[in-house]
Amino acid sequence: MEQTTTVFNPMQMQLLRMFSYVKTEEEMKEIQSALCDYFFNKVGDGMAELEAQGLWGKEQSEAVLQEHLRTPYN
Repeated sequence: MEQTTTVFNPMQMQLLRMFSYVKTEEEMKEIQSALCDYFFNKVGDGMAELEAQGLWGKEQSEAVLQEHLRTPYN
């Protein structure tokens, strides 16, 4: 079996070094929450930018909410 090597980018390496200081599950949950908040805000900023450019609006949001994307069971 051939082994593969994963190459981490500088940000991934920085996060791995920082995560070595996490000692409790509570700390882990705090970090997870902070990362979720960060990415939630990034998505919000991106959506606001699309709206400002006129590329997204209430109609598109409503259409997405009405879509059924489940895979049908056979």
